[in-house]
Amino acid sequence: MRRPTSCQLALLLLFLNLCRGQGSDSGDGRSDSGDGRSSCHRCDSHLSCNCSHGGFTHIPVVTDRALTIDLSCNAIATVMDDDLMGHTRLRALDLHGNGLAAIQPSAFDSLWSLEELDLSDNQLAALNYRWFRKLEALQQLNLLSNPYSCLGSPPLFQGLIQLRRLAFGGPALEELRRGDLSGVTQLEELTVHANNLTRYESGTLADIWPLGRVTLSLHGPFLTNMPVASAVLGDVSYPETPITLEDLHLIGNWSVQPLRESARKRIRHLSFRNLSVSDEAVVSLLVVVDGVPITYLSVDGITLTGEGRWEKASYTDQRSIDEFFAQDVVVLDVFKFFSLLDLKFLLQYLRRVSVINSKVFVMPCITSKLLVNLQYLDLSDNLLTDLTLVETLCGDHETLKELRVLNISGNPLKSLSTVSRLVTKLSKLTHLDVSRTGYISMPPSCPWPSTLRHLNISGAKLTTTTPCLPATLEVLDLSNNNLRGFTQHLPVLRELHLSGNKFLSLPPGQLFPNLQTLTIHSNTLNMFGRLDLQSFRRLESLQAGQNQFVCSCDFVNFLQSALKGHEGIHLTDGEDNYVCDSPLYLQGEPVGRVHLSIVTCHRVLFVSVSCGLVLVVGVLLGVFLWRLHAFWYLKMTWAWLKAKHSSRCRQRHRVIEGSEALLSFDAFVSYSERDAGWVENFLVPELEEPSESDSGDPRTLRSLTLCLHKRDFLPGHWIVDNIMSAMERSRRTVFILSENFVQSDWCRYELDFSHFWLFDGHAGGEAAILVLLEPLSKDDVPKRFYKLRKLMSSTTYLEWPREEERRPEFWRSLRKALRGGDEDD
Repeated sequence: MRRPTSCQLALLLLFLNLCRGQGSDSGDGRSDSGDGRSSCHRCDSHLSCNCSHGGFTHIPVVTDRALTIDLSCNAIATVMDDDLMGHTRLRALDLHGNGLAAIQPSAFDSLWSLEELDLSDNQLAALNYRWFRKLEALQQLNLLSNPYSCLGSPPLFQGLIQLRRLAFGGPALEELRRGDLSGVTQLEELTVHANNLTRYESGTLADIWPLGRVTLSLHGPFLTNMPVASAVLGDVSYPETPITLEDLHLIGNWSVQPLRESARKRIRHLSFRNLSVSDEAVVSLLVVVDGVPITYLSVDGITLTGEGRWEKASYTDQRSIDEFFAQDVVVLDVFKFFSLLDLKFLLQYLRRVSVINSKVFVMPCITSKLLVNLQYLDLSDNLLTDLTLVETLCGDHETLKELRVLNISGNPLKSLSTVSRLVTKLSKLTHLDVSRTGYISMPPSCPWPSTLRHLNISGAKLTTTTPCLPATLEVLDLSNNNLRGFTQHLPVLRELHLSGNKFLSLPPGQLFPNLQTLTIHSNTLNMFGRLDLQSFRRLESLQAGQNQFVCSCDFVNFLQSALKGHEGIHLTDGEDNYVCDSPLYLQGEPVGRVHLSIVTCHRVLFVSVSCGLVLVVGVLLGVFLWRLHAFWYLKMTWAWLKAKHSSRCRQRHRVIEGSEALLSFDAFVSYSERDAGWVENFLVPELEEPSESDSGDPRTLRSLTLCLHKRDFLPGHWIVDNIMSAMERSRRTVFILSENFVQSDWCRYELDFSHFWLFDGHAGGEAAILVLLEPLSKDDVPKRFYKLRKLMSSTTYLEWPREEERRPEFWRSLRKALRGGDEDD
């Protein structure tokens, strides 16, 4: 009785959940599409959608761009006509293990590009040719394990001209008729499960040619209906066609009779899978294939019910058997099993022997001596120890002298020195596999045959390597150990496999001048670079993914260049295997898609360039602001704020003292030092002394008081405070304008601040009196004094006359302006 499959278990669990009223949640990639159908969103970047084990009861909505959809192991009972509508690009559809009972005739009509279809392990009781009529691109079809009794009519596969792999049959298949496979002209692989086949028309499978590998499950016909089994085997037996027979119980002579037809066709490749056989049947089988040019004989999962007494077939000719493969061999009574010494007729011709996972603990030396032509021996996954290995290999130069390849991996071996000593006698040995053993160390030195080229010590527990390794090696596999470094010089090594260790960096390339392939993925590498790889002079292929990469700028730039093939080395494990482990914000990001900013990668250069740009921009901005006199505005604003603060403090002090501000001067005079002679010789005497030409009015006889910076500014005080104080205590301000005034830095500063004070709300334009000592247009006044320029355009100013006779009139006008219009002309 067969155990339930994983899909059947999943269906059972789903049924129990449904009975309890529990459904699948949306955390598994499912959602409701809005029209009552569920959706599946578990699609990868290659448009392959895995919707298996999702608990779906109907075909879910999947993107119509999908190339592969796996809907296996759900509970889909029916496929409707419109369930797969629009999937014109779909290439592979897997519906196995659903309990599928009905498919509407047009359900697959839109799948024009479909190449693979799996409908196995369902409940399809009848097959309909209309399912496949539009699937002209179909190359692989699996209809196994469904309860149909025949393939039906018209022929199912009539239009499948591209079909190359076909599997059909099940527990209910009873009949195969000629024409059932009409349209199938050639196949690379044919699988037929017909354990209960009762009717078979000869020639049903005979029209398929060329025919590749054939797998047949004919348990029932072999036991009860040998003519049917013989007819089936006769239709598919060709020298070029490998045949595999499954689920057979060969008990007596009669049970192997159907194989006579295959023997008659001189087949060359014969395999058995899940076979139970008696001694009598073994002898009969050897008799049947006597003289048949079988070159390959394989048994996978064989139970030997007898005692190994096969000497009765010693007269048969088995010299054509070149390779014998046995896996999962079970001997029911191993203690009674007869010696193989009487099988010299069979063993002496074999060149390739594999006995895998069969609990072999020893092969007697005398049996080994019978294998005189053996070139390949695989005893992997057995129970050989160092002691029994000595018995198996004998340790002399005559035993297994033709052996080229020895695989003793997966055995509980402990001593590498013992193995090296034993194989030294094998003078033609080129390949040795001692992987998955119990080696924890290497001896300092080891003898090896000079012919050894390939050595596999992967999957052991080595922590270091020593010069024990032979210098003749071309291929060395040390994967999945506990190595942290490798420093052995191997001059002719072409391939080195170091995956699954604890390397922090690549090994020195100078040690391997001829190395072409290096695999070092799944270690603890942080990074590697161009210099590391340049030490390998002939390296062509590298696998270094699945490491703990620190995504620095240099590493990212180098690896992205290498992934594009610009470094002369091919990264064969693909871009997705190179993933950042740090820094934290890049963790899990494929290196090929990382984009680091210039700030991160060129910090010094960035700072230098930034500072340079800031300096240049600052200079340009300074020049621009200077041209716009922005500095003047800033300087005046600061001076004004500071002076204003000082003025408020003085006013507050006066209020506290109970006094008011007094006007001490009639005018504050602003002039250039170069014009001081005119001010002192003309202006001051004329205004501060009563004029004899005045009319005698007391008002006109009163002298005016002028504020001059030379005379009236307080020493030790800030110039701005002096100007501010003088202007506060003066009724008017007189500007003595001349070319000297405009050119003088001191006068410009005084004029700047006076301009800021006079025309910023503290006094009106009538408080300023302009006196031109020489002709001066408004264009000669700096543009930043825009209010003064405007005042010159809108206000009458006084010009100093050159003629003596006009000067009295000038002085009268000036006095009148200073006294606010109280004088008469």
